[in-house]
Amino acid sequence: MDRQPKPEFFHILRTQQFDRAILDELCDLTTAIRKFAKTREGLNYLRGLLAHKRAMLYFTQPSTRTFLSFNNACQILGIQTSEIRDASTSSEVKGESLLDSLRTFSSYVDVVVMRTKEEGLAESAAELFDHIKRRVPIVNAGSGRDQHPTQALLDIYTLERSFKEMGGIDGKTIGMMGDLRRGRTVRSLCYLMKNYRNMRLVFIAPEQFQMEDDIKIHLQHHGVEFHETKDLNSALPELDAIYITRIQDEYDKSGESKGVDLGKFKFGTEHLKMMKPHGVIMHPLPRREEIHTDVDIDPRAKYWRQERNGMWMRVAIFVKQFKMDHLIMHGHLLD
Repeated sequence: MDRQPKPEFFHILRTQQFDRAILDELCDLTTAIRKFAKTREGLNYLRGLLAHKRAMLYFTQPSTRTFLSFNNACQILGIQTSEIRDASTSSEVKGESLLDSLRTFSSYVDVVVMRTKEEGLAESAAELFDHIKRRVPIVNAGSGRDQHPTQALLDIYTLERSFKEMGGIDGKTIGMMGDLRRGRTVRSLCYLMKNYRNMRLVFIAPEQFQMEDDIKIHLQHHGVEFHETKDLNSALPELDAIYITRIQDEYDKSGESKGVDLGKFKFGTEHLKMMKPHGVIMHPLPRREEIHTDVDIDPRAKYWRQERNGMWMRVAIFVKQFKMDHLIMHGHLLD
């Protein structure tokens, strides 16, 4: 029987493109890279790995963590960077289309990392680049309310490491709380759950911000069990992890967030005693009032570690994208 070819690891556009094999490979690669980085020799090796590459960081949607994470990932690998943080500083203000601007970037760089307010732009850019002579990979660093694939990858890595002594993510119950309708981080993570066995999801949100039907249909199609609730206290004891998000009011069209009672969807120290001893608390950041700062000192709070994991996962993405992963996984520095 003919074997199906492995999917190409080139553009990073949507979480739906990843299967379990790639997720496991990326997690193993990220861990190996972290081992390299523990020594001066290893850091110097990493710094020279992609020193011949250049990256464009096109971040026209406000970003702190994701931008710094990608920028530092490039520095670790020796990748030189250019950046655009505001479309008003590019030729778009002269009437140039975004796709023409991106095609210009492709003349100067080897990878384009994009974060935009508009959904689908990264995919449009990838389609364009697939039909030009100098084919350059696109990395979607967040597009509108829909996709944030690299965040989902670092979230998977954080969960895998947190459950390392408990068989990994398989068989776990994960709660997601907050603005699930417009939160691209939880949406992206949901798409990956089909890759894990006996998963169960609990959606905890006000009715106005519950998960949209497209995600629920996807989960049903792939046999991922889920249920919805407005009661955090009743859900907590069964959860192995809770992923908390802020209200995404930057997408408000008519002040819809102001009329929602969010008091029942905040996590404080009183909730810690309701969680399992091995429970995991995650948040993509930035946070507002949905997690009290006193929770930070609990060892189950993983969101600051989650943020740092993002830098290492993005290093792994570049390494795999440029087909250098064999130099890491079989490197003598790991011996």
